[in-house]
Amino acid sequence: MAYIHIYCGDGKGKTTAAIGLAVRMAGSGGRAVLVRFLKNDDSGEVDALRQIKGITVIPCRKTFGFTWQMTEEQKREASDFFRGLFKEASDTALRCAKEGQTLFVMDEVCAAVRSGLLGKEQVLEFLDDCPESLEVVMTGRDPLAEFTERADYISEIRKIRHPFDDGVAARKGIEY
Repeated sequence: MAYIHIYCGDGKGKTTAAIGLAVRMAGSGGRAVLVRFLKNDDSGEVDALRQIKGITVIPCRKTFGFTWQMTEEQKREASDFFRGLFKEASDTALRCAKEGQTLFVMDEVCAAVRSGLLGKEQVLEFLDDCPESLEVVMTGRDPLAEFTERADYISEIRKIRHPFDDGVAARKGIEY
């Protein structure tokens, strides 16, 4: 079974840590596959990552807004989309792992599962069947116990202070 990493908590930096690990893997001659849930591709790291040899970013072709603002119909549509996105990304990661050491980053997968937009069974089945050549990184707040039980690394990033608390909106290049 592969090693599983979880970056969780309410602090800023979970995605940044996962991306740093992907860059490290590519810089060491390995491959990295990155998929993002609950986010769009309008984030500073996406274009930069696509330029790095050895990193594959699965595009997020649709966005749905914040989960708490979705109608039930939008949630069903988002769920169908994210299940397909997970399948596409996990198949890509498994293909890459057949060629050598690969890191698979599932950004915000914990939140996608917690919000009901991605089935935990789909993720758990994948985790339980990973080859040793595939290292898995999961990010998001409040990972399920089933995820943490399987994890080899768990890093909790805790917020102590953040400008958002003072009404500062997310800033391009810093928060996205």
